[in-house]
Amino acid sequence: MEIYVGNLPYAATAADVAALFEPFGAPEVNLMTDRATGRSRGFAFVTMPDEAAARAAIAALNGRTLDERAVRVDEAAGPSRPQRARRR
Repeated sequence: MEIYVGNLPYAATAADVAALFEPFGAPEVNLMTDRATGRSRGFAFVTMPDEAAARAAIAALNGRTLDERAVRVDEAAGPSRPQRARRR
């Protein structure tokens, strides 16, 4: 199950986010970074090994502070609309 983690401090690393989620299982972290600067964009997606671990992590970590910022932890939403094939 994929989890959205928002309102992260810009100094946060993928290892910092993984450390938050490790008590709930082995997370796979995809920290979104700016292409030009390499700096964190303030959010990440975390994939947990199973749905029960993901739900427990969401319940425990939503609103928890990381470097004085309350992080938002929620189930990741799918795409808002389906992608269309481009015609050439």
